[in-house]
Amino acid sequence: MATVVETVTELVAPILDEYHFELYDVEFVREGGSWYLRVYIDKDGGITLEDCANVSDALSEKLDALPEDPIPQQYFLEVSSPGAERPLKKAKDYQRAINQYVHVSLYAPLKGQHGKKVYEGTLTNVDEDTLTVEYMDKTRKKTIELPRKQVAQARLAIKF
Repeated sequence: MATVVETVTELVAPILDEYHFELYDVEFVREGGSWYLRVYIDKDGGITLEDCANVSDALSEKLDALPEDPIPQQYFLEVSSPGAERPLKKAKDYQRAINQYVHVSLYAPLKGQHGKKVYEGTLTNVDEDTLTVEYMDKTRKKTIELPRKQVAQARLAIKF
């Protein structure tokens, strides 16, 4: 039996194709006693509120038309953009983030880094095993290769 995320991913795909949008992520989570079905969509130039409403309406209709409800509990449907500080999850997310400002948190500090577990800087390269980030250490520009298996979280960041 398909999970809620798999079912929704399959249902939303033709809707997004029609609008020329991209599916960024789907999550079904419980927060504060309520269930949330979140669908994150994107397109070149960004997503508008109207875009979210159109996808939400179309997806709701498709979910309601199914002969058997894939989500037995009550839930809130949220359709939105992944945001300016979107998480980097898939390989294509990392590729798109090259030459952009990122925030990377590690599970544990790397040897010789004096306990540092967070890096913010420009993502200059990505491969299967490493992320290369150019960052400022006080007044000096430095480059570090971060092992991907050590990355707890990576996201785009806004530079202040």
